[in-house]
Amino acid sequence: MKPHLVVAVFLCGAFATAARAQDVVPSKLSPLARMQAGLQSGFSPVIIRGDSAAAGGLVDLAIDNAGGFRGRELRVINARTAIVPNAALNGLTNHPFIAEISIDRPVRGTMERTAATIGATAIRQTYGYDGSGVGVAIIDSGVTASHDDLAGADGSRVSEFVDLVNGLDGAYDDYGHGTHVAGIVAGNGVLSGGARMGIAPGARLMVLKVLDGNGSGRISDVIAAFDRVLERKDALNIRVVNLSVSAGVYESYEADPLTLAAKRLVDAGIVVVAAAGNAGRNTDGLSLYGGITAPGNAPWVLTVGAANHQGTSDRADDTMAIFSSRGPAMFTYNAKPDLVAPGVGIESLAAPEGTLYTTRAANLLAGTVPANFLPYLSLSGTSMSAPVVTGTIALMLQANPGLTPNAVKAILQYTARESATYDHLTQGAGFVNAEGAVELARHFAAPLDVPFPSTSGWSKQIIWGNFVLSQGELTPGANAWAVDVGWGAAYTSTGAFVEWGVDPDEPALTWGASCADELCTSIQWGFGTWANAVWGQTCDGGDCADAWTAATSGAVSDPTAATVVWGSTVVWGSTVVWGSSDGEGDTVVWGSACTDEGCNVVWNPGLR
Repeated sequence: MKPHLVVAVFLCGAFATAARAQDVVPSKLSPLARMQAGLQSGFSPVIIRGDSAAAGGLVDLAIDNAGGFRGRELRVINARTAIVPNAALNGLTNHPFIAEISIDRPVRGTMERTAATIGATAIRQTYGYDGSGVGVAIIDSGVTASHDDLAGADGSRVSEFVDLVNGLDGAYDDYGHGTHVAGIVAGNGVLSGGARMGIAPGARLMVLKVLDGNGSGRISDVIAAFDRVLERKDALNIRVVNLSVSAGVYESYEADPLTLAAKRLVDAGIVVVAAAGNAGRNTDGLSLYGGITAPGNAPWVLTVGAANHQGTSDRADDTMAIFSSRGPAMFTYNAKPDLVAPGVGIESLAAPEGTLYTTRAANLLAGTVPANFLPYLSLSGTSMSAPVVTGTIALMLQANPGLTPNAVKAILQYTARESATYDHLTQGAGFVNAEGAVELARHFAAPLDVPFPSTSGWSKQIIWGNFVLSQGELTPGANAWAVDVGWGAAYTSTGAFVEWGVDPDEPALTWGASCADELCTSIQWGFGTWANAVWGQTCDGGDCADAWTAATSGAVSDPTAATVVWGSTVVWGSTVVWGSSDGEGDTVVWGSACTDEGCNVVWNPGLR
């Protein structure tokens, strides 16, 4: 039985029945599952979440009684995969112990100058940091562990290999994507005389195979990989996970089993780095907004877009890659990506047994040391930019093992190099600056002994939720870095206002959230300047103004409030535009149309 092939046929035909099923299927079904339930024939691969860990046996019994076939257990989200009849989906939602049913949807895998461009080479030369002692989990297509560039003093630096596709024991990579990613993170460049060294060549790798030889997989495979990472995080000191794979977004990150599973890792203190996706242009070559893929759409994930280093180590000529997905996130409209890193023409390791070795033969590169195969491959994509940041985080964690996921993200954004050419939905906080990030991480580890670094060229801002916050100085003891504080929250779990740091000119003045009035109906973000990254509105103290001109964006603020949130029914009397046009600058193809009935978000058809 080959359920993946059968499923593909049904998914392709599902959209024709969406409107018919939308209003009659219970809310426990995800949007894609609702479409499948409307078919009333055939089978679908699903992920069924129980309402608690104790519900597992009842869920299994319900699957059996529905005529389904049980699959893998996903303990990280109290779930089970299954293949069930579409006609049984509605009935399954009647069980009180079933919390949600989602389609097990597909995922895909989306350096010679890179390390120098971001400053990693300077950090290695200055402090000797190479990621040693830090465990990195790579969830991808596998790895050619025998590649010379992954060798260490005691053999391969691949500490553990888990095959969630074919169940094989020995490490392998029949696609080649994972090996390339592994080399960006931790290749030592031995076959190129060190020229094509990765960002953190001393890091140890846990590699989990979730993509097959064609670069395809399912989100349940990724969730199962998360399960295994949680099991092994202490034994292997796993501090960061790299996901250069992505899935389409069909529901809020608050309901998607993939993003919820990623949150379990972050809650356990593991940084989850995800590629933003490669949907920055439509088929006509026009820029698109709103193309961030899952799980990068979730605020707790560190989402990385792609920059182009132009083949030089000079940061001044860096530009955005035209394919890099822009924010905001679909459905929830939160600001993404978090930052960008080199992702064009990245030279890293080749897997001679992988599909890419044949299909991308023109991109293969020789080393400087004799080998019986071409050991390097040049690839482009946000799949390549994500591991650049993952390697940077390994360096940061070697310098300061005490950093939490929130602290890591804040430091990376604060030290990033912002370009005046691009908005925050394109570049996030800016272009990654490994040198600055490690320097600030060192200060966080010993603030009394290591002075606050020079901030020359830094963005000196963080994007906290949808708000771009600037003019403050991050401090190690700020409560925003606690593991139980959600990224973008105004309050901690104990009800205190979130704080990020201080005013560098008046250290007694806290940089953080505070109530705007006695009723706390809105949040003012400390002193200085803040901006809404999605709407383009800036505020300095109580004075708010539109950051984008009226000719470009129309009205972007509610005249009765300090900020506008998505889902508002405020009538602006015009169409609000965030970016795309027909190429001539005068026809809106992406924006929010508001009438007397309220506001309706209109997405560029090229997105779906």
